[in-house]
Amino acid sequence: MSSRKVQRLGLEPTVVERLKKHNVFTCQDLLSKTRLELLKITGMTEPRVINILQVSSEACLPRRTTALSMLTRTNEDECPAFFQTSLRQLDDVLHGGLPAGTITEIAGPPGCGKTQFCIMLTLLATLPRAMGGLDGAVAYIDTESAFTAERLVEVARCRFPSHFNQDASFVSLTSRVHIYLESTCSSLLSRLQHLEEELITKGIRLIILDSVASLVRKEFDSSHLSNLAARTNLLSKQAAILKYLAESFSIPVIVTNQVTTRIGAQRASLQDPAVDEGSAGTVDDCRGDGGSYVMAALGNTWSHSVNTRLIFQYLDESRREVLVAKSPIAPFVSLVYTIQDKGIQLEDAGECIPPTVNLGTDPGLQKIRVRTSLPLLQ
Repeated sequence: MSSRKVQRLGLEPTVVERLKKHNVFTCQDLLSKTRLELLKITGMTEPRVINILQVSSEACLPRRTTALSMLTRTNEDECPAFFQTSLRQLDDVLHGGLPAGTITEIAGPPGCGKTQFCIMLTLLATLPRAMGGLDGAVAYIDTESAFTAERLVEVARCRFPSHFNQDASFVSLTSRVHIYLESTCSSLLSRLQHLEEELITKGIRLIILDSVASLVRKEFDSSHLSNLAARTNLLSKQAAILKYLAESFSIPVIVTNQVTTRIGAQRASLQDPAVDEGSAGTVDDCRGDGGSYVMAALGNTWSHSVNTRLIFQYLDESRREVLVAKSPIAPFVSLVYTIQDKGIQLEDAGECIPPTVNLGTDPGLQKIRVRTSLPLLQ
């Protein structure tokens, strides 16, 4: 894509430095220059400048591949095809874990454990390959100030006591987790646009965005069609960047999403005709008053941007349920879990179940159970 960094084009280091001195950092910057400008900037001959433009143009094109190369890539040790969650039943259902090179969404109401799951995944990504980890750093983009280093250390100590038994191991863990606090949609988009260089220099093997819905729901009023169009455009840009990073670096990208209340069947034709009340509903029912119900936020356009959707929802006061609501390889499966000191813990084996509501096969319309009575951890 056009935001690809020039240092990833295979150019000579001296050429890259000359380009950077003239504020040419991406393919878009390079392609916006004329041949004459590039001749002056690089000091190279015209054939070499034409070759650089050709290389840059090809880098912006969608990557072509074959089924054979995809199959071969899944067997390469340096690029694991799946990121194991350490939850055996869930990994088995997903045929190995969360797929690398794609976007996995964790959707659910407040308190169901979305951030707890992300913190656990952050820990796992830093572990050695022999322990099922990615042996890399993590980019954790926090839009709700929900991440806590204390919880990360607690999960590490409780989940892997033999590995994290010295201060040095905790120093190694926390130094590989890079937290980016973003408070506006523009700052988040800018962060994503400049994240590629961070992945290269810091050895990042996992990207987490917690949450994708928080900022857009604060800044865009979806009741106005003009705002809805602008919001959809922004989300599409974010999804495109995340997909590019996931595919280019063969890493998993995790995003969390909030829930919203869809009011009545008469408004079902709108993209996201939602009231921003993520806590509506009851403990055991996903329906609200007047035929309304709770579902994942951001509408159908966003739901089609993610490759895998896991829905976290409530069962009762202590137990919760994860649904594999969308996956190119996994069936619709329900797994029961609890939140403990060591993170998410599954209770029993999963069972293939029919959807809780008859809304076809669109995961964007899957109803979600919520609760409002107890203020639990996000």
